[in-house]
Amino acid sequence: MKKWLGVILTFALVLVLAACGGSDDKAGSGKKDDKKIVVGASNVPHAVILEEAKPILKEKGYNLEIKTFTDYILPNKSLDAKELDANYFQHIPYFESQVKENNYDFANAGGIHIEPIGVYSKKYKSLEELPEGAHIIVSSSVPDHGRILTMLEAKGLIKLKEGIDKTAATVEDIVDNPKKLKFDAKYEAALLTQIYDKGEGDAVLINSNYALDAGLNPVEDSIAIEESDSPYVNIIAVNKGDEDSDKIKALVEVLRSKEIQDFILKEYGGSVVPVTK
Repeated sequence: MKKWLGVILTFALVLVLAACGGSDDKAGSGKKDDKKIVVGASNVPHAVILEEAKPILKEKGYNLEIKTFTDYILPNKSLDAKELDANYFQHIPYFESQVKENNYDFANAGGIHIEPIGVYSKKYKSLEELPEGAHIIVSSSVPDHGRILTMLEAKGLIKLKEGIDKTAATVEDIVDNPKKLKFDAKYEAALLTQIYDKGEGDAVLINSNYALDAGLNPVEDSIAIEESDSPYVNIIAVNKGDEDSDKIKALVEVLRSKEIQDFILKEYGGSVVPVTK
């Protein structure tokens, strides 16, 4: 009996030790490593910018780990699951829509850059050349629709209702469409470069991160590009409360530093524009 009691106690001790050990350095689980920053990011330009920031953060005593994603859904799911300390891939209207839709308890830790959206065409060299009834392919991401329509209004192609929140505009808000443009929003944003390569549609509107990742230069290859004063700022998103942590403050400070801003301007030549708000 004593022998079996000893075996049982030993087994119980092993279970307790296993429960107490393990993933202490995993973001959001157990004891956090305050000198390690795990950030989820799109491949381009976000992960590229983070790689440039890595040695600067190292000098400040922080180890940056970058996890790359190729879609717009998983980075927020991973942040919510506390598998990340932060993510860096989304603009403010998308962030706000996802927080509302999924009841995420997130905070905006600060804006880093803007990626002007571009209009691409295999058939035409300018917006003026687009024919009546032109087939315009846009992202299926609803938060992008207001941005796209506002851009097309600024370029003189359409007119939206007065007094509406243009960041939330839809095709139904168009009150004047001289060219009778036809909008197609059935493709995910990540697929639009492939749609463009196939020559589908008369024009395709593509987010700059996907354009850059596919080897396109938004400034040179697009037939029109969004103005750089766009309110669609890409941010560092964190779980609420973490925006005041030393390591997140250090991350934002480095990404807004002159060294990183100069890198962004030199690397992307206007396709990505740094901000400090």
